[in-house]
Amino acid sequence: MKRVAVLLGGISEEREVSLASGRQVAAALRQAGYDVFEIEVGADLGAVIAALTPAPDAVFNALHGRFGEDGTIQGVLDYMGIPYTHSGVRASSMAMDKGAAKAVFAAAGLPLAQHRIVPLDVLAAADPLPRPYVVKPVNEGSSVGVFILRDGDNRRADIVRDWRHGTVAMTEEYVPGRELTVSVLDDRALAVTEIRAEGFYDYTAKYAAGASRHEIPAQIPPVVSARAKDVAVAAHRALGCRGATRSDFRYDDETDRLVLLEVNTQPGMTPTSLLPEQAAHCGIDFPALCAWMVENATCRV
Repeated sequence: MKRVAVLLGGISEEREVSLASGRQVAAALRQAGYDVFEIEVGADLGAVIAALTPAPDAVFNALHGRFGEDGTIQGVLDYMGIPYTHSGVRASSMAMDKGAAKAVFAAAGLPLAQHRIVPLDVLAAADPLPRPYVVKPVNEGSSVGVFILRDGDNRRADIVRDWRHGTVAMTEEYVPGRELTVSVLDDRALAVTEIRAEGFYDYTAKYAAGASRHEIPAQIPPVVSARAKDVAVAAHRALGCRGATRSDFRYDDETDRLVLLEVNTQPGMTPTSLLPEQAAHCGIDFPALCAWMVENATCRV
């Protein structure tokens, strides 16, 4: 019986999401027939390494946010020679760095919104882009620290004053329309989901039961669905990802404009998460999805 360690928790702002993901994954892997133990990750890296000694057959990385999906824990597992799920060091670090990821996507010819990374003093002084535009951290996930500035909104100085995500911010053209997402397993795009939320699809809307509605498949023209799937696979390949990823998009019906926002290398695995929903839509139940990830775990690539 294959012995699998599930890493959950972590020290990012997404710790609670990771705990929920990891517990659900651990239960599913046990149901699938694996010998599973959980490692709740905190600030003591030595304790994590000790818990991984002797080495399990594989690690299911259920960590989210900084240190969990930015290449850090991936580097530790590579050093230890333990196969792990999801992407490796380079792809994880590039995907987490929104500036680096957008440079990769632009080089691959993928559709992007106008964007600019600016120091906080520049943002405080003036609008770096025409309004409306989005302000977000360069290295966070789950819509942590994201704001939309529209005409008449005077929060810019407050945002800069309260900012706790480094010395720069990503500013990005706000694209009106619909929120779409596509999950990818290696080279296979699963489905297109439209996310419907009251207002902005923020952290609460992502993870609170009932705060958003997922329409799968998205009610969009087939040609747009095919385009989104193609872009999601192309983005996955451009970053050098492996295993499962999820690409997020905006689609403007009026202009038929589709833009890629970002690629998530550690998609959520909670009861309201999008990847498990899309997998189920394609006939892959949750234990089978988790087992697929474990069987495709590797390291040092």
